[in-house]
Amino acid sequence: MTKINRTPETVRLTGTAILAALVIVFDYTLKFSGLKIPFPWMPFLKFDFTGVPIIVALLLFGLASAGTTSFVASLGIIARSGDLIGGAMKGMAELSTVVGMAAGLYITERISSSRVIRMAGMLVVGVVTRILVMSVWNLLVLPNFYGIPFNATIGMLPLLALFNAMQGAMTVALGYTLHEAYVRRVPTLNRTVPP
Repeated sequence: MTKINRTPETVRLTGTAILAALVIVFDYTLKFSGLKIPFPWMPFLKFDFTGVPIIVALLLFGLASAGTTSFVASLGIIARSGDLIGGAMKGMAELSTVVGMAAGLYITERISSSRVIRMAGMLVVGVVTRILVMSVWNLLVLPNFYGIPFNATIGMLPLLALFNAMQGAMTVALGYTLHEAYVRRVPTLNRTVPP
C-alpha cells in the first residue's frame, strides 16, 4: 500500500487550489443568481462574498496562498465577463485587503498577545489598506479607462471609500469567522492567527 505524502506544502497547495476554486464558484453563483447586493449610492458597485475564501486562504495558509486566490479571482472575473479592468480592480481590492491584514497581524503580534487586538489590528489595517490602494487605483483607472473626468473621480472617492470599507469589513469578518469555525473542527491545523 502506497502512503500519501501529507507534507505541509502539499496541504498548502491543495488548500489553495480548493479555495481558489471556491472563489470562482462564488463569483459565478452570485453573478448569475442575481444575489449581488448593489451599493445604494453607486448601484454599479455590488457587495459580494468572493473575497471570503481569499481571507480564509490568508488565515490558513499565508499571504502567498491569498495572493494566488486573488489572482484566480481576477482571472475568473475576466474570463466570465471579458472586463479586464473590472477583474483587475476586484483582484487588487482583495489583494490589498489581505496584504493589509498580514501587515496588521505582523504589527499587532509585536504589541500584544491578545487575540482580540490581533483581530482588530488585522481588520483595521486590512480595510484601511484597501481604501487607500483602491482610491489611488480609481484615480488612475476611472479617468483613463472609463472617461470619467478627474474632478468627478475625486468627488466620487468618499463614496468609493465607504463602499470599500463596508465590503472589506464584511469580507474580513466572514472570512475570520469561517476560519475560526474550521480550526475548531480541525485542531491539528496550523493557525496563522494563534489563540
